[in-house]
Amino acid sequence: MIEITSPIKTARLVLRPFAERDEDDMLEFESRPDVARYLLNEPRTPEDNAKELAVRLKQHALREEGDTLMLAIELGGKVVGYTLLIWLSRHDQQGEFGYVLHPDHHGKGYASEAAAEMLRIGFEELGLHRIIGRCDPRNSASAGLMERLGMRREAHFLESQFFKGEWGGEYRYALLAEEWRRSRRAS
Repeated sequence: MIEITSPIKTARLVLRPFAERDEDDMLEFESRPDVARYLLNEPRTPEDNAKELAVRLKQHALREEGDTLMLAIELGGKVVGYTLLIWLSRHDQQGEFGYVLHPDHHGKGYASEAAAEMLRIGFEELGLHRIIGRCDPRNSASAGLMERLGMRREAHFLESQFFKGEWGGEYRYALLAEEWRRSRRAS
């Protein structure tokens, strides 16, 4: 079990549970079509955003499989994205992680920094054996980020889901705990 109650500081970011005060910052990027393009949701309206924030306010712990840990990515006191970890299986020690970053902050390594910390939490604190990541094959930035983190592409599913009015595919990446430990020793 993991519960995040205090902010986690990385080299340039603060990762922390969402708070009521984050609603406007969330809406600034969650309402953008370019952010929602590869997500299951559409761009968020203020009403949708408020409902989503209410869900995120409760996602600060992994107590049992199926739970999601959702942390705000804060830069200079402003929420510019989020990173998440889903506990997929206790028995098989499996998880899934993800991330979203405001496009104004792309290309600066912030998503990699936040995602690496979420992998650390999954492997070193939760004791997971394997963590996966998924993305749309057209989302080359996300695929590149997972590859830079040392993840290996294990599958390319073609037209595996009807997504936003068209057939879409999926890349699936994975990293094992031993691979994570080796990469940390090497750096």
